[in-house]
Amino acid sequence: MSSQEKRSYKSSVRDEQAALTKSRILTSAKNLFQSKGFEGVTIGELAQSAEVSSPTVYSLFKSKRGVLLALMDEALSPTVFEALVKEVQQEKTAAGRLRIAAKMTRLIYDAEQKQLGFLTGASVLGPEFQKIENEQEERRYRRQEETVNTMVQEGLLAEGVTVLQARDILWAFTGRNMYRLFVVVRGWSSDKYETWLAEILIKLLASEKQK
Repeated sequence: MSSQEKRSYKSSVRDEQAALTKSRILTSAKNLFQSKGFEGVTIGELAQSAEVSSPTVYSLFKSKRGVLLALMDEALSPTVFEALVKEVQQEKTAAGRLRIAAKMTRLIYDAEQKQLGFLTGASVLGPEFQKIENEQEERRYRRQEETVNTMVQEGLLAEGVTVLQARDILWAFTGRNMYRLFVVVRGWSSDKYETWLAEILIKLLASEKQK
């Protein structure tokens, strides 16, 4: 084996070990956050549970906040998300785009519920989670701007609905709390929630000829 091959092999082994360590830390974090709440868990406790050192946790995630963000980011596969975004971009009708938006919303929150069930009880996470969620909501609001602007440019938006109103409606109805109320609290199936969400978005946002 050449020197270059040896270096490549060692690098591959290190990457694999780092991935396994990261996975072990995230699994421990999920269990600890579930049982003790975000504020009640220290980096030291997390490291001990994952059988790693505290510096290792800091090296991989920078902070406890970074651990939580990693858990949230891993809930839905990036490949699935990107495929849905592409599907929205290729869809020509308002109704079709809004149905895909409803599907995307359902899949994201279903994945969060499966991976991070404790997010449905945000009180266990304390104010730090609220800050993170607020930041995510701001990003989600900005990200949806393109969807609404495209509908306006193509004449697909309902008459009398302003761009700002459309953005607010889309953002509010596709929020995590709406999913939580219907699916978690009231016991709706995810299919029922997705169908309802698509229908209400089409009713409120699509032009008459697009319904």
